[in-house]
Amino acid sequence: MITCMAMYIDTLKKPTIPREAVVKALLSLLPDDAVLYNAEDTRPYECDGLSAYRQTPWVVALPQTVHEVQEILRYCHENRIPVIARGAGTGLSGGALPRDNCLVLSLAKFNRILDIDPLNRTARVQPGVRNLAISEAVKQHGLYYAPDPSSQIACTIGGNVAENSGGVHCLKYGLTVHNIQQLQLVCMDGELITLGGSGLDSPGYDLLALLTGSEGLLGIITEITVKLLPIPQRAQVLLAAFDDTGKAGEAVGAIISAGIIPAGLEMMDNLAIRAAEDFVRVGYPTDAAAILLCEMDGSNEEVSLDVMKVRQILLDCGATHVHTANSEDERLQLWKGRKSAFPAVGRLSPDYYCMDGTIPRKQLPFVLKRISEMSQDYGLAVANVFHAGDGNLHPLILYDANKPGELQRTEEFGGRILELCVEVGGTITGEHGVGIEKINQMCVQFQSLELEQFHRVKAAFDPEGLLNPGKAVPTLHRCAEFGAMHVHHGKLAHPELERF
Repeated sequence: MITCMAMYIDTLKKPTIPREAVVKALLSLLPDDAVLYNAEDTRPYECDGLSAYRQTPWVVALPQTVHEVQEILRYCHENRIPVIARGAGTGLSGGALPRDNCLVLSLAKFNRILDIDPLNRTARVQPGVRNLAISEAVKQHGLYYAPDPSSQIACTIGGNVAENSGGVHCLKYGLTVHNIQQLQLVCMDGELITLGGSGLDSPGYDLLALLTGSEGLLGIITEITVKLLPIPQRAQVLLAAFDDTGKAGEAVGAIISAGIIPAGLEMMDNLAIRAAEDFVRVGYPTDAAAILLCEMDGSNEEVSLDVMKVRQILLDCGATHVHTANSEDERLQLWKGRKSAFPAVGRLSPDYYCMDGTIPRKQLPFVLKRISEMSQDYGLAVANVFHAGDGNLHPLILYDANKPGELQRTEEFGGRILELCVEVGGTITGEHGVGIEKINQMCVQFQSLELEQFHRVKAAFDPEGLLNPGKAVPTLHRCAEFGAMHVHHGKLAHPELERF
């Protein structure tokens, strides 16, 4: 199975130009404080949210204008210097992990909201703008930006586009791809292009969707036009406690089968419940095997009717207790517990490994049972907290990296969870991307011909393979070595694709 993720990063030939020359060239393009090359300055960029692996960056550049990004990429393109784009560093798949022969391009200074158009319900923003900052800026117009990852207080919209992030409200309002209208992109050769438009549709290929979730492999996003929605007249959340996780999983399917699409439908198991309650004290029932948080929004009449329907469905599915938030403050408190679950679980163990896979909703009871069984087999505890409504699982595997072999065992366990997702008709990612964390499971989900097509798309945008190398899409030789697929009787159909 899996040994150590660090062994799976493809070897990349180092640029022939020395680092000192690269630093000198960058200093001619940027202010002195926008080029970092000393170890103490670059260390904060050594990892993203997947912190099990660290690599001190070769060089870090912090441009502030689109022109500076273009000049940097032109220089790197001419000198065959690989480039890794970085946002806030909150990613959870190692997508922004540096490599010792690559330039890390930070977009932290691209942090301005450029324009708000309340009539067309759009906002034009730079990629370094925090997710939550968009909703805060447009609240005065009665609008908000729907996708809300748990890290929305810190994560940036550029990273959300790169990973196609979701959040609590993605069940009803969609992922990032459903909530953006236009992107400005700098290609590896420095060319500036615009994808999408001011209208809701445009002719030609849907390159806007192609770039969303592309994990920095196709270009550097410098501007995003997001769609805004009216703030609902009313939102109300129900908390349902269950004495069995299987019953909670069945309740999820029953709600959707009844034709009700909640604004959010989240699930937490007992370990996650106790961790969150210990951390933020929001009133979660710590004796429950699982809880569901189900939020309805819309008009007063619509919410009242749906709350009554959902309450009855929950009780019919075996809920031992159903509580409806009686105020906006209480609603926010209940969600605070869910959104604090990841840091809360971090208090239970020296380390945890956050997985991200998606399954058909009907498979929830079976998959949760199998995860529990695998937890026993591997001797590693798991806290389950996830977007139950769309089947997006986030098992948090608790481990201690200081214990020899435990990280490797944890990675093997995580890989098996992802492969289980594929086995039941799901996928290895729901919103965290592939990065380096799941690159071997790409070999499980896709066949060689499909991976070849991914490489062709990559080559159309980045023929030299300089953008975020070694991430997201595996080489066919790696898949053959991983033993997860057959590659035309051991030979590549198109050997020229192997250079990526």
